[in-house]
Amino acid sequence: MNRIRINQADPAAYRAMFALDKYIESSSLSKTHWELIKIRASQINGCSFCVDKHSKDARANGETERRIFALTCWKETPFFDEQERAILQLTEEVTLIAGRVSDETYNQAASLLGDTYLAQVIMGIITINAWNRIGVSTKMEPEL
Repeated sequence: MNRIRINQADPAAYRAMFALDKYIESSSLSKTHWELIKIRASQINGCSFCVDKHSKDARANGETERRIFALTCWKETPFFDEQERAILQLTEEVTLIAGRVSDETYNQAASLLGDTYLAQVIMGIITINAWNRIGVSTKMEPEL
C-alpha cells in the first residue's frame, strides 16, 4: 500500500513543519542536545526513518556510537551528564504526554537549563514528535 508523502500532497504544511525545525536548529539548543532529543523521541515513537537519520546525523556531529546505542537504557548508564539526563527525562515525559510531565522532571530541567533553553528544549521535543508522527503515519522507512 502506498501512502502519501506530506511534502508532495501538501507542500505548504511541510514547509511550515520545516520552518519550525529550522528555528530549532538556529536556536541556542546545542547540536548534541538536539540530536539526543531527536533520537530518543524517535525510539519511543518507533519511527525507524528518524532513528536512522538522526543517529547518522549525530555521528556526523561527533556523537559516539556508544552513547547512541545506550540511549534506550540511558538511565542505567554513566554516559550522560546531569543536563543531558534532565533533557532525556523531559523528552520521555513529553513524548509519552498521556502520563503528564511530572513537577519533579520539569523543575529539574528548569533549574539546570533556565527559561529560554528550557523553552527551546520543549519546542525541540514537540517538533521531533510531530516529525515522528508524519514518518509513522505515512510509513517512511530508512533506505538500505
